[in-house]
Amino acid sequence: MDYREKINLKNLPKHIALIMDGNGRWAKQQGFLRIKGHEQGTTAVRDVVEGAAELGVEHLTLYAFSTENWNRPKLEVQTLMKLLVSSLRKEITTLQDNDIRLNAIGNLDNLPKKAHRELMEVIDKTKSNNRMVLTLALSYGSREELTSAVKEISLKVKNNEISSEDIDESVINQHLYTRNLPDVDLLVRTSGEQRISNFLLWQIAYAELYFTELLWPDFRKENLFEAIYNYQNRERRFGKTSEQLS
Repeated sequence: MDYREKINLKNLPKHIALIMDGNGRWAKQQGFLRIKGHEQGTTAVRDVVEGAAELGVEHLTLYAFSTENWNRPKLEVQTLMKLLVSSLRKEITTLQDNDIRLNAIGNLDNLPKKAHRELMEVIDKTKSNNRMVLTLALSYGSREELTSAVKEISLKVKNNEISSEDIDESVINQHLYTRNLPDVDLLVRTSGEQRISNFLLWQIAYAELYFTELLWPDFRKENLFEAIYNYQNRERRFGKTSEQLS
């Protein structure tokens, strides 16, 4: 089925988030080392990013490296950071050609200096692009993000910068890493796992969840189109009844 032709371009999810899972399992199935799966995963990233931009999706967020991923074997972490640097260098042309602005969220100070520098350079070079915002979640954990927000807000209350009575969803949003991003409309996870893994817990409150058995290195823009088509055939009620919506 050609899902691209079936998509209603007037009803696109404004913000799509992707949990790119299955690189290690893909490599194991092929008889390769885990890093080969991560390398192959960059091909999937390129294709999916281009596909989202083609449709007119405004925001695409990729779960690239979690706070928990620092606990992986040291060699794998080092290799992943090197891959991040090389990928950023290679994909700057793709980002510029597609008018895509790069953004990043997470505890970025934890990144190796070289990776952090390369990331900041690409963010700066693409800052004027406005077709789509591509956000990389790096050294990201939603619980850490929320904990940090609570600390910042508490300190402002203590210093009489804001009143506790004024704390609402808007104030909390302003203190999150995603303060400049809209809530997630569609969350996609590959590899058959059906969990959130500490990703954008606040931001996916009313997101539609889509799980696929495909391992991330095999995921392509056609699979993203299928997820979007599935999303468009759901009824999003936001707590209301079907009758209220109609």
